[in-house]
Amino acid sequence: MTRIALFQMTSGIDPAQNALAFSAAIAQAAAGGAAMLFTPEMSNLIDRDRARAAASIRGEQDDPMLAAARAGAAAHGIWVHLGSIALHGDDGKFANRAFVIDSTGAIRARYDKLHLFDVDLPTGESWRESAAYTAGEGAVVVNTPLGVIGLSICYDLRFADLYRALSNAGATVLTVPAAFTRPTGQAHWHILLRARAIEAGAFLIAAAQTGEHEDGRATYGHSLVIDPWGDVLLDMGEAPGIGFADIDPARVDDVRSRVPVIAHRRAIPEVAVIA
Repeated sequence: MTRIALFQMTSGIDPAQNALAFSAAIAQAAAGGAAMLFTPEMSNLIDRDRARAAASIRGEQDDPMLAAARAGAAAHGIWVHLGSIALHGDDGKFANRAFVIDSTGAIRARYDKLHLFDVDLPTGESWRESAAYTAGEGAVVVNTPLGVIGLSICYDLRFADLYRALSNAGATVLTVPAAFTRPTGQAHWHILLRARAIEAGAFLIAAAQTGEHEDGRATYGHSLVIDPWGDVLLDMGEAPGIGFADIDPARVDDVRSRVPVIAHRRAIPEVAVIA
């Protein structure tokens, strides 16, 4: 068994304050025996006022959350999956970027969110992530103490082909850090996450934002850990804080031997369109 920790956050508009809370969470996760800590999407800052947010967003070298992750990982000997942070990109826009950091504080992997959330909701909420952020250009897997992790972020969850590619590349653990809205969370969060775990025969770890944020946004919470059979090992509900789960990597081989979907996958031929 390997113990993991999830930090369910209510990130505010000040990256320095979010980094302080994160540093305390790393210490708590390590004290609880976790080999790796997982955080949500936009761990460093949630602010729908993009002009105000722009004044707080930094590059990799200057971001306080990334610095806290690297320092905390090294100080406590724990791996950290920083679900994502907002950073300056290379094209004048921002990047929504995830990091995997090892127990020495070294960055092992980066992943930029592939699918950007541009939508008008029935509640009147309107989101245009592509107006400020540049989409990533490729999928990423990385070897960790839990096994091979396939990286994704929030809205990526709705695109099954990504998880097929990640599991084809050897991923036995899938991560979906998120800041789901409440309406979409209530309707789809548990269903889609369990489906992705089952389809891939993989563990799925989804650390989430939760509650009422300083900018007026409300997020769904319910950080989840799901096993390859689709069983929920942890559901953190709506309260912020640290949650723990113990996962057995051998469970992946057990489930995949019973339902060998990866071995049975075929390339999809051209679709015949019949009038």
